[in-house]
Amino acid sequence: MEETALRIDKPFTDKPFIEIEQGAMGPPPADATFAELVGDELPRLQRMALLLSSNRADADDLVAETIARTLPKWRSGVVADPPAYLRRVMVNTATRRWRRRRLALRRDRVAVDWLQPAGDHTAATVERDRTVRAIATLPPRRRAVVVLRFYEDLAEAQIAEVLGISDGTVKSTLSRALEQLRVELGTLEGT
Repeated sequence: MEETALRIDKPFTDKPFIEIEQGAMGPPPADATFAELVGDELPRLQRMALLLSSNRADADDLVAETIARTLPKWRSGVVADPPAYLRRVMVNTATRRWRRRRLALRRDRVAVDWLQPAGDHTAATVERDRTVRAIATLPPRRRAVVVLRFYEDLAEAQIAEVLGISDGTVKSTLSRALEQLRVELGTLEGT
């Protein structure tokens, strides 16, 4: 047996078109009655959904989900007062959506609070630019030693191997480069 499906076209119009797609054996009589009931209740459901969601797209989704959740209960015969049941399902569905959004917002706020504030990076940018310009004034060997030591974080022995010079030459070159940078930039304390 094929399943039947309910389809609603043209939401928020005066005359909704509701069709229950038929399986091989045709729609059960209960489905035809349900389609008629939904057709009668649809304008009220659409108004209610729009007021609950305050957005037409969300209201359409809310109406569709309400009807989809009600149809299986209708088929099983547990719906005593269909209009009241449709309204209750709609309110419960809207409430569930509100809770999900509120929890998502709360999680987002916690994540945002956890992040560090962006702050003003102007001072750091200016200092970095000053440092790069000062390094650019160093002779090529001194510049290479400073970059390898502080930007590539290599040990003195590794720097000596990369540049093909002795460890002692790396130490003296680094010492002279740092002295030149101190003069150029001033000390870290700002003198």
